[in-house]
Amino acid sequence: MLISKWFWIFLTMYLKDGPSLLLKAQRPAVTVILNTSIISEHQQASDPRYPPLREVDVLRRLHQETSITVALEYFKSVVGSRLFQHTSRTYQIMIEKLGRENKMDAIQYLLQQMKLEGLACTEDIMISVISSYASFGSADQALKTFYRSGDLGCKPTVKIYNHLLDALLKENMFNAISPIYNNMKKDAILPNVFTYNVLIKALCQNNRFDAAYNLLEEMSNKGDLPDSVSYTTLVSYLCSSGRLEEAIKLVKMINPSVQTYNALINGLCKESRIKEALHVAFSMKDKALRPNVITYTTMVNALCKTGNLRLSLAILAKMFMKCCAPNMYTFASLLKGFFENGKVHEAIDIWNQLIQDGHIPNLITYNILIHGLCLNGNLKKAMDVLDEMDQNGCSPNVTSYGTLIEGFSKIGDIEGASLMWNRMIESGCNPNVVVYTSMVDMLCRKNMLDHAWNLIKNMISENCLPNTVTFNSFIKGLCDSGRTLWALNILDEMRRQGCWPNTRTYNELLDGLCRENNLTGTFQLVDEMFQSGVELNVVTYNTIINGLSNAGMIKEALALIGKMKVKGIQPDSITFNAIIHEYCKQGRILNATRLVGGMADGNCFRDVFTYSTVISGLSIQHRLEDALVYFLKMLSEGIWPNAVTWNALVIALFEEIGCSTAIQSLENILGK
Repeated sequence: MLISKWFWIFLTMYLKDGPSLLLKAQRPAVTVILNTSIISEHQQASDPRYPPLREVDVLRRLHQETSITVALEYFKSVVGSRLFQHTSRTYQIMIEKLGRENKMDAIQYLLQQMKLEGLACTEDIMISVISSYASFGSADQALKTFYRSGDLGCKPTVKIYNHLLDALLKENMFNAISPIYNNMKKDAILPNVFTYNVLIKALCQNNRFDAAYNLLEEMSNKGDLPDSVSYTTLVSYLCSSGRLEEAIKLVKMINPSVQTYNALINGLCKESRIKEALHVAFSMKDKALRPNVITYTTMVNALCKTGNLRLSLAILAKMFMKCCAPNMYTFASLLKGFFENGKVHEAIDIWNQLIQDGHIPNLITYNILIHGLCLNGNLKKAMDVLDEMDQNGCSPNVTSYGTLIEGFSKIGDIEGASLMWNRMIESGCNPNVVVYTSMVDMLCRKNMLDHAWNLIKNMISENCLPNTVTFNSFIKGLCDSGRTLWALNILDEMRRQGCWPNTRTYNELLDGLCRENNLTGTFQLVDEMFQSGVELNVVTYNTIINGLSNAGMIKEALALIGKMKVKGIQPDSITFNAIIHEYCKQGRILNATRLVGGMADGNCFRDVFTYSTVISGLSIQHRLEDALVYFLKMLSEGIWPNAVTWNALVIALFEEIGCSTAIQSLENILGK
């Protein structure tokens, strides 16, 4: 049957209207050079003087063609020829090429045309269509095509079912998996190990472990013994679901593979049960198995995270002894661990060893090196690494630049941060929300608030929407500089941008309002927090209590402490210090000392501010003996006095007993 002329016109129009930008740019060159060949071959196919086209020739031509539009033109050029009719194989290669370009509507037209020509859709073609849909996140369309398989002349097979089940699983379409499996049974198609493994994974993802165990038993009863994937899947999900003991028990009952052991070791390491993980790894030899690079790297990474660097190096040595070469991830774990524990020289030695062993650093390891150097304040060396990346053909990405910008931002070096920013833009690397936020934070700390706001507006115009952290940094900067009204307006801007304020947002605003003694605004904002369902934490309460105390409203502040306890929020030293300070300011020393005593009863540790405030209050009232009692109590609790403590005490001593006697008294006290 000849292909409809209108069908090909429509299909060609579809491809010409919807190709990628790259294809659009290539079309003019193709028209001049390649279409001549297409016409020529079409003429040859129609001319009886030329030999007929062979299937192998058509397949080769389609396979070699890189342009989807030109490939389709060629496909059309041989249609209707007296010397060649398309086959299932030529349709298959065309469908595969369209699938890679996500031209799924065109594929559906080809499937329909195959039906019109009386060509059955083969197993390979159906699998190709399902896989194409799956690769672009359209498992629902794959399912619809599968239900048309009978109409397309394709008899479902176990391989088709497996690819469909896998596609559904990847998109968490669990509700569709069970009906498909039941449909498979109705078609009398026996599942194989791959089928069972997909089902086991689906059950595990839904925490239906009992059903997964039953499926393992069903596999064994039908002669399909569970393989490494079956057990590894189950062990992995048991570990991630906090059922480690069950995973350990399962591994002991079976003949696990290295992959299964690795899943268990990874689960143990994530729960910081590293000693057990090491025991499991070294017991693998009892099963005639050898740990691989993943096994060792998992343990090295876990040890580095816990700061056990000596043992991590011992594991590395063990790898070399067992002729198991470490990979880039092993070195990356070591680098990160040593840098995070401040062992900069050792980390550099590891990096040098990596290079000496012939490893070519990749983007991940370079970024770890830059982050580690910035973390430890060596920004100059980090910049040298950035230059080295460019020289070695490894282009820095937004993380590389962003780490340096954050490093400069933390030390307040606006020139260094701006230099990195400009270099990033000039390299064609666009900043992300993290990098923007670092710059906004630094500009706010430099009180360059207008510049920070312009940067946020630039983010919005560039469609890199600021997040809550960005706005929080800006709001803090505004409140710290006394521009609380502007900060409150930013709260509305956040909502307009679809970014919802969190507890920290409100805490910064409350702090700004309390500094301005705007208690009316403070309580309005607290009411808004309640209405919005935003959680009040200890910082929130402390901020309000501090504001109330500064306003002399001690009774209200104490009532708020009671509300904290009712909400299950434990007051800390900051909570009490604000009220103690106000009591002392009002000359109510007895109330202050009672509150200091009550702190111990509430399991709240007193700090240097607590004692310094009371000592200062007692000194002002010339109660030198009482001040010295608190001074000695302070020392007995291991709290060393600060400048405020000494100033208050020394002034009181000078006024009471004179300069020389005061010095002698202090020496006697410290001598004790």
